[in-house]
Amino acid sequence: MRKNPIMGFPSTSQDDYQLNVLNILRQAARSFGRQEIVSVRLDGSRLRFTYQETYSRVKRLANALTAIGAEIGDRIGVLDWNDHRHLEAYYGIPGMGATMLLLNIRLSPVDLGYVINHAGTKYVLVDETLLPLAEGVAKNCSSVKGWIILTDKDLSQITTSLSPIYSYEKLLAEATEEIEWPFMDEKSACAACYTTGTTGRPKGVYYSHRDVYLHAMAIGNNAEVSNSDCFYQLVPMFHALGWGMPYASILTGAKFVLPGIYNVADLGSLAEPLVSEGVTVSAGAPALFMPMLEYIRKLDKKPDLRGARFLSGASEPSLTLMKGFHELTGAEIVHAYGATETTPLVTINKLKPWLKAELSDADQWDLKRKQGYPVVGLDVKVVDHEDKEVPPDGKTPGEILIRGPWITGCYYNAPGSEEQFTSDGYWRSGDAGTIDAEGYLKITDRVKDLIKSGGEWISSVDMENEIMAHPGVLEAVVTGVAHPKWEERPIALVVPREEYRNKLTKEEITEHLSKKFAKWQLPEAVVFVSSVPKTSVGKFNKKVIREEYKDIYTQS
Repeated sequence: MRKNPIMGFPSTSQDDYQLNVLNILRQAARSFGRQEIVSVRLDGSRLRFTYQETYSRVKRLANALTAIGAEIGDRIGVLDWNDHRHLEAYYGIPGMGATMLLLNIRLSPVDLGYVINHAGTKYVLVDETLLPLAEGVAKNCSSVKGWIILTDKDLSQITTSLSPIYSYEKLLAEATEEIEWPFMDEKSACAACYTTGTTGRPKGVYYSHRDVYLHAMAIGNNAEVSNSDCFYQLVPMFHALGWGMPYASILTGAKFVLPGIYNVADLGSLAEPLVSEGVTVSAGAPALFMPMLEYIRKLDKKPDLRGARFLSGASEPSLTLMKGFHELTGAEIVHAYGATETTPLVTINKLKPWLKAELSDADQWDLKRKQGYPVVGLDVKVVDHEDKEVPPDGKTPGEILIRGPWITGCYYNAPGSEEQFTSDGYWRSGDAGTIDAEGYLKITDRVKDLIKSGGEWISSVDMENEIMAHPGVLEAVVTGVAHPKWEERPIALVVPREEYRNKLTKEEITEHLSKKFAKWQLPEAVVFVSSVPKTSVGKFNKKVIREEYKDIYTQS
């Protein structure tokens, strides 16, 4: 059971000073007022603001929202790309006491409408380019009282069925900068994201001001971000608070670059700011970093990114990816782990100084494949099916459980989800993994994605990464599908590199795997594809793959 805190001798601290998200920007504008925020527009041009100028616009936004009827406790949705207006919403909405609801632009209309309704959303900020998406769900969103259009155009130039509508820029122009910020209780919800799992309806995670403030401090510290850095916001800001970096970067005073609308198919424009803006820190999923690396491989002159750190999450980065960035650009891929429910930072993989001295280069690279050690502030454990902790031997698997000040304690209005939380406050991650004597976690799979074949377990994650270590493979996904004799057998979907298309064979893949896997573990089915299905946040969508290939071993 969760223990009640015990009061010791009273302190003399100002414990009633609330950890409000707004204070991050308010105080950063004072201390780092001339630091730069860069927002890339659709035509490639760039808007440049200082922290002070951004704070001025945030004050106007808060007043504008209040003027049209937004109140403390309201949920205000944001349907936008990674741009300056989205960043302003990160501070203006919670600053005036409302809750910022981040809307995933990759959700289906059905799920997007569900999220807007489930949250009881009162207003929605929507980028002009995303009007068709908003229009597709608006008629079913009964709680929405108005739509605020994010555009530089006059509303007379906008054609939309949304009603009533407001111009974001006109609202700001008409609002005053003078404001008395509400003194919000730090336990109030400042923002919300909905999970995008492959089963069931999205579930609401509502982050408190305290949660987000502490997380910003933790990620700023563990990513070692300072006012000498330039952070590039590649993670979609609608996903898990942009991994917390719109708060952590401002808190530390770093230059902040927003790519706007970006397309993986146009990696030239996406990669260019790495050099021109002097990027030293970024974050993203391997699904983004891998095509970016392929683009860099083809450049005659490789960018010099020595000293840059790229935080990689969502799925395990392959050795090919990590070594490729290191060898071609000098940048370091730093593996981290988390989830929407964890704000998201849980672990970070940095080599401890004594391990650098003790391990060979090969062993150091192998260690970097792990998810890392838990950051200070969180309780993390790996348990067996009886919820007993497994030994920290790096071998014994179990489910990863997490609790702490920036971990969700429940889902909002989601009956039936209680079993994902233990009586003593741990969130059940659904991730299977091991923990070693140094405290490094290694995800072996999602619990539901472990492949059980003939009574033995096969890790799809390990097999995926081993396939991607083959020089001819760009991407690979492994999952289990039904088998008439062995219950389940693995199937591998492989995306060959361009120069290996129509040349790579199943035998080459299985021969490569046989160096690390037993013969009985090798997949009988290896399917070469041009791409693999992914979820809205860039993870392999194994539910779709299992459905598509469910009969591959059972067909007569």
